[in-house]
Amino acid sequence: NIDLQGVVTTAGSKYLAKNVQPALRDAPLMRLARGRNVDVIGKTNMTEFAVTVSGKIGYFGTPRNRWDGKHEFIPGGSSSGSAVAVATDRADVAFGTDTGGSIRVPAACCGIFGLKTTFGLIPTAGVFPISPKHLDTVGPLAKDIGHLVQGMDLLEQGFATKYDAAVRNKPRASQLTIGRLYLNGTAPAIDQAIDDAIAARGFTIVRLDKSFVAKWAQADHDGKTVALADAWVNDAKYLKEKGISPVTKLVIDQGELEYKFGYKDALKRKSEWKRELRRVFAEVDFIAVATLQNLPPRAPRRKSSVAFEWLVFNSQNTVGVNFAGNPALAIPIAMPERDHFIPYTSLQLIGRPFSEAQLLNAGRLLEGHP
Repeated sequence: NIDLQGVVTTAGSKYLAKNVQPALRDAPLMRLARGRNVDVIGKTNMTEFAVTVSGKIGYFGTPRNRWDGKHEFIPGGSSSGSAVAVATDRADVAFGTDTGGSIRVPAACCGIFGLKTTFGLIPTAGVFPISPKHLDTVGPLAKDIGHLVQGMDLLEQGFATKYDAAVRNKPRASQLTIGRLYLNGTAPAIDQAIDDAIAARGFTIVRLDKSFVAKWAQADHDGKTVALADAWVNDAKYLKEKGISPVTKLVIDQGELEYKFGYKDALKRKSEWKRELRRVFAEVDFIAVATLQNLPPRAPRRKSSVAFEWLVFNSQNTVGVNFAGNPALAIPIAMPERDHFIPYTSLQLIGRPFSEAQLLNAGRLLEGHP
C-alpha cells in the first residue's frame, strides 16, 4: 500500500490489481532509501485495504508464518507480508503501515520487532489511506534492534545519530522507569513472561492504577470507532466494485455505523486521552503492556470470516496508542517451551511523542545487550 514508481499499488486487493495504473512516482517516505541505493527487493502482501488484522488473505494468498515451523498460525495483519519477509530472512528491513496495530500485530505473531512511529513523523502521502488525518503511520519491522535502527534511519533523516545519543544518555536499564499496564483478558502466562523479562533486565517498575486502565479501555474503544469510520469515509467508494472481498465490504459497512453514531464523540475525547498520557509520562519513561492478549491463533482452514477477524481485532492491545498518536515498539518475548518449540509473545513498549530513539534504546536493553 506504499507507492513505488512503476508498480501498481494493489493494497492487497484484486480490484485494484486489475483496475489501477502503476504509480507515477515513489511515495515521499522512500526518498532516503532511494538516495542511499538501498536494495528494494520487492513489495509484500497484505490484507485488503489494510482493514483486517489476521493476515489471512484471499486473492493473493496468505504469507506463511513459520513461527512454529508448521505454518499453522496467522501471520497477523495488515502488514503480514512485511513481517513474514523479515522473519524468513528475505529482507533485513521491511516497511509497514499501522492504523490500529498493523505493524505491531504481525510483529507479535511472527516473533520479530515492529515500530509504530509517532503520528505525523513519517509522511503518508502516496500511502493507501485508511485514516490519514487521525491514525495512519508508517514504520519499520526487523529481526533485531540494530536493523530496526537502520530501518528508522531510512525513514527519518539523522535517526541513527539520535539513537546513539539515547544509548549514551541512558545506557543501563536501571536508569529507566516502566509503568506496567495490566489489561483484563490478557492471558496470565503472557503477563508473567513480560514481567519476568522486564525484571530480569533491572528496570524500575511502577504498576499503573485501575483508573488508568479504565481510561485506556475508553481510548481503545474510541480508536476502533475512528479507524472503522475513517475506513468507510476513505474507502466506501469501492463497496460496489466487483473483486472486493465480502469480509472487506462488511468491515467498511460497519464503519458507516461508527461514523454516524460514535465518530464525533470519540474525536472529542482525543485531547483528554492525550492529556492523561502526558500525566503518566511525567512519572514514567515508558508504558509496558502485552501487544496481544493471547498467542496467535491457528489460521482458518478456509477463507477468513468476519467473526474470526473480529476475534483477532479484539485481542490486540494496540489501538489506544494510535488514538493518542504516540510511538510504540513491539518486542518479542520468549515463553516456556511448548510442543518442542519456544513460542514468543510480544511486549508493547509505549513512549512519549517523538521518542522513537529512546524506545529503541529500551528495546536494546530488553533484547539483552549490555
